Amino acid sequence: MEEDGPPTAASTPSPVDLERIARAVREILIAVGENPDREGIRDTPQRVARMYAEVFQGLHQNPRDHLKTAFTETYEDTILIRDIAFISFCEHHLLPFVGKTHVAYRPRGRVVGLSKVPRVVDVLSRRPQLQERLTTDLADLLHCELDAQGVAVMVEATHSCMTIRGVSKPGSSCWTFAMRGVYETDPALRAEVLAMVRGG
Repeated sequence: MEEDGPPTAASTPSPVDLERIARAVREILIAVGENPDREGIRDTPQRVARMYAEVFQGLHQNPRDHLKTAFTETYEDTILIRDIAFISFCEHHLLPFVGKTHVAYRPRGRVVGLSKVPRVVDVLSRRPQLQERLTTDLADLLHCELDAQGVAVMVEATHSCMTIRGVSKPGSSCWTFAMRGVYETDPALRAEVLAMVRGG
């Protein structure tokens, strides 16, 4: 059963002002004409505060922490990690966009554990942002921290701001791409990694 009642500092990251969020949500409910004191919605401000603390925890985490340990390896061909699921929030309407990230890199003598890239995706995605920024931030971070020959990032997502409001087009999706290093300069390698993702 979902926990009710006021949020506590012990259950959420300390940088998040839960009480301030709860007060703001209560004001929103009043502004749209809802009764914030009725039974079914009385604890909604606290629930929303805890939810924001959870989904935006990436604001208070450093993705580089997951890339500190690397292993010497002579393998220098493409490593592809496909279908990394994520949930993020569009900074324009604070509505979720949900999708998959595909990350490829071509190492230069150093590799990281396979779980590290999904952990980096998790940190970067738990922030209010644009899909385009998530894509480029991930590519730039991996290219720099791994000292890779090249990095390719592909993100496919469905945006609530397109499916439940505005143009209201359920089923539509958005793809973004960021190529760094050899994947940017070598058309054959770029085509190869795109084919690997699509061939799935």
